[in-house]
Amino acid sequence: MSLVAVALELALIVATMLVTGALAMIGPRRLVASLREFRWRLEVCALPVAMLAVVLVIRWSTVDITMRLERRVIGNNITPLLFGMERALLPENPVIVLQSFQSPELTSFFVFVYIYGYAFLLLFPFLAYFVLDSMDDFSTLILAFTANYAIGLLFYILFIAYGPRNFDPMLFEGLLYDAFPQSRMLTNRVNQNTNVFPSLHTSLSMTVFFLAWLTRAKYPLWVPISGVLAVSVAASTMYLGIHWFSDVVAGTALAAISVYIGRNYTANGLLEMGRRYLGPHVGGLTGYVADRLSAINRFVRDRRS
Repeated sequence: MSLVAVALELALIVATMLVTGALAMIGPRRLVASLREFRWRLEVCALPVAMLAVVLVIRWSTVDITMRLERRVIGNNITPLLFGMERALLPENPVIVLQSFQSPELTSFFVFVYIYGYAFLLLFPFLAYFVLDSMDDFSTLILAFTANYAIGLLFYILFIAYGPRNFDPMLFEGLLYDAFPQSRMLTNRVNQNTNVFPSLHTSLSMTVFFLAWLTRAKYPLWVPISGVLAVSVAASTMYLGIHWFSDVVAGTALAAISVYIGRNYTANGLLEMGRRYLGPHVGGLTGYVADRLSAINRFVRDRRS
C-alpha cells in the first residue's frame, strides 16, 4: 500500500467521523450559519492561527537541525533514566502490564484509536468552536495547541528518549507496525523515534478533553466522547510500545500547562512576552517573526475597522 493510498484511507475515515460528529453534536444549521460568516471568524482568529502555523512550520522544517542538536550537540539520552525510574517506583512496568492483555481485537482497537481516533479528536474541536457566537474558545484551542507544539519541540531538542519498542525489543513489543505496517509511512513523515518525552499524542488529546470539560455547557456530549478517546489514545501509546508511562504523565502535565496558557493569555500578550524575553537572546529571528505576526494583526484590525 502506497503512502497516497494510506493518506486517502485516513482522510476518508476521519472525514466520515467528522461529518457524523458534526451532525450529531453541532447541527447542520449552525454549520451552515458559520460558513456564511466565515470571513469575520477567520479575521478574529488570524493572529493565533498564524502563530500556530509558524510553530508547525518551524517544527517540520527544522527536523534535520533539531536532530543534529539533540544527538551531536546536546546528546542527553534520558531513556535509561525513564526505564530505571519506572522500575524503581512502580511494582510492574505499565507497558508490560498493558501488553500482557494483548489480543487481536484489543490491538485492532488501539491501532484504530492511535491513528484514526486521534486525528478525529484533534480536528473536531476546530469545527465545534468555530461555529460558536464568540471565537474565544476557538482562540484558546489554537493557543493551547501552539503551546503544546512549542514546548514539546523544546523538550525534543533537550532530551533524547527512545520508546519501549526501540529501547528493548525483547522486552517490549512494537505492536503498531506488526498489526498495521503501512502506518510506518505516515509516522516516519511526521515524527522521529526520539520524539518520545513528553508524549504529544497524550498532551494534545488531553488538551482537547480539558477544553471539552471547560466548555461542557456548550457541548455536553463531547465531554464523555473526548474523555474516552483521550484516555484510549494515552493507553494506546503504551500498549503499542511507543511511549513510557513517564511520557504519558509528562504529556498530561503539558496539556494542563497549555490549557492554562490558552485560557489566560492572548496571542498579542504572548507575542509581546516573546519579544521582551526571548528577543535579546536569540537574535533577530524572534523579532522578525514577531514583526510579521504583528503585521498580520494590524492588517486584521484595519480590515475589521
